[in-house]
Amino acid sequence: MAATKTFRVLPGFKITLGFTLTYLSLIVLIPLAAVFIKTSELSLGQFWDVVTTPRVVATYKLSFGLSLVAAAINTVFGLMLAWALVRYSFPGKRIIDALVDLPFALPTAVAGIALTALYAKNGWIGQYFDAIGVKVAFGPLGVLVALVFIGLPFVVRTVQPILEDLDTELEEAAVSLGADRWQTFRFVILPILLPALLTGFALAFARAVGEYGSVIFIAGNIPMVSEITPLMIITKLEQYDYAGATAIAVVMLLLSFVLLLVINGLQAWTSKRTGRDR
Repeated sequence: MAATKTFRVLPGFKITLGFTLTYLSLIVLIPLAAVFIKTSELSLGQFWDVVTTPRVVATYKLSFGLSLVAAAINTVFGLMLAWALVRYSFPGKRIIDALVDLPFALPTAVAGIALTALYAKNGWIGQYFDAIGVKVAFGPLGVLVALVFIGLPFVVRTVQPILEDLDTELEEAAVSLGADRWQTFRFVILPILLPALLTGFALAFARAVGEYGSVIFIAGNIPMVSEITPLMIITKLEQYDYAGATAIAVVMLLLSFVLLLVINGLQAWTSKRTGRDR
């Protein structure tokens, strides 16, 4: 009996793999390699001096610290927003669901200008914070607001499909066995959602670390206070210190690569826990 020939829409494996590797090299690998090659102009001591100056270290602390806080905030409120969109029907639900993706489509510079206008001392929202002595725009708190804004969709869109597939009968069974709302959430719902929450947290954190456009307008860009690492790279480039800029970029690149490995691991864990692994 003749073997059945498998039909594939795309070309053969070798052609597809070759095209994929070529495309990946041109778009990703070669530009990244150029960063390392440019950085190699510095000696190890010079490299260390560039990436550990007090001003640069302050940008690391601000960028990574506030990115961590913003991702944590987005994890909590992103879960609440996803829960409302999945479990409840209310007027304007589709509009709110569409607005969740707005930070994806909105140019970051436009987002930064809009947030600055809102949270400045004379802004619609900032005037009320200023009345109680809280400065939002042109400081670290403004950076946090911008990072929360751009990171929220990652958590919502990661958790939302898991909630949609979550069978409500599990909650009903827990309630019938005497569990209260907190116990039902803690022991029934949270273990199922945890992998997706961690993945959304990692994605929001990685996105916030590299954010530039929406932050520079509201941050104030005060050295040692509200200056982010991407702005430090731009400053080096404007000073024609290309080796110094690429040295800082290499640090960011290595940290981003570590985050990518963590994200991939969390995604694999999510697939395994939800039974979606292939």
